[in-house]
Parts: sequence; structure tokens; C-alpha cells
Amino acid sequence: MARTQGSHSEITGPRIRAVALELFATHGFAAVSMRQIAREVGVQAGALYNYTPDKQDLLFTLMKGHMDDLLDAYDNRARPDDIVARLKDFVAFHIAFHLERPQAVFISYMELRNLTPENFAVIEELRRGYEHRLETILSEGRASGVFDVPDTKIATLAVIAMLTGVTTWYRPKGRLSVAELQEVYWQMVRKSVSA
Repeated sequence: MARTQGSHSEITGPRIRAVALELFATHGFAAVSMRQIAREVGVQAGALYNYTPDKQDLLFTLMKGHMDDLLDAYDNRARPDDIVARLKDFVAFHIAFHLERPQAVFISYMELRNLTPENFAVIEELRRGYEHRLETILSEGRASGVFDVPDTKIATLAVIAMLTGVTTWYRPKGRLSVAELQEVYWQMVRKSVSA
């Protein structure tokens, strides 16, 4: 019997992904075994293969799920028409979204090297799609004379790196609320593009 008594498929699949996310973020992909994941979930090791073919697929599923959620959340919300307001909105969105998912963010950056070339290509394409959304804002702002950005691609990567770095140090019980943090980062981004 592969399934531990009391486990249910509609619960076990999401539980496997949640446990894998936590273990990969804590110990690193290479250090985590399928047996360790199974033990934490409460199923026999062989049962994991009813949900994922291997550990690589599990990592890819977590990373792709994170990117799909990010793109869906950004695309399925109202955004301002004004270009400066759109940039401010992007900053606020990026910070809020990523602060709620620090483990997924950590894995998305630190475990790219462990993806197969095929899986890496898929994740890289999704990341470029997200970067393109910001670069479009910067390009339109530069074209209209609102932003002074010599290279929109470099500016895009710099802004995203700065915003994403928040997840490594921000603590909810620290001196700044999320809204205050978003405002501080907006001021830094605004000055960096001369808006």
C-alpha cells in the first residue's frame, strides 16, 4: 500500500509541493531526497511518484507555478494609464507579491542551475515575459520624455533585482510596513529613472 492511511490525493499533491518548497528553500535542491519529502508529507517514498515523475519535475513545477502565478496576478488587475503611475504600480505590485512568497522567490533564483536545459528554457522565457512588462513601461516613458533611461534592458534588470532583494531582509515585525517599504522603494526607482 503506497498511501499512508488517512491521506487523500486532493490533499497529498499540494502537500508534496508545499513540503518540497520548504525543504528546497531550507536545505537546497541537491541536499533533499525524495525519501525526505515523503517522510515529511507522511507517505511512503513510492507514493510520491503518483504525483511527480522525479525531483527535477517537482522543482520545475514549483518554479513554473511561481512564474505563472506572478504573470497571472500582474496581468489580471487594473493598471493606471499614466506612465509614471504605471511604474509606481509595478514597484508596489512586485514588492507585495514577492514578500508573500519568500521561499518561492529564493528557489526561483538559487535553484535555476539545477534545472535541465529544457526546463531552464521554459522558466527563462517566463522570466523574460515578466521583465518585458517592466521594460515596456520604461521604453514608453523614455519615448515620451518622462524617463531618462540610457538602456531600458539594463534598467529593467536593475530595478527587478533591487525590488526582489527585499525578500532577503524584510521582516513583517520590523520598523516599516509593506506600504512604507513600497513608498521608499518607489522613491529610489523614480530617482533612478529620473521620473
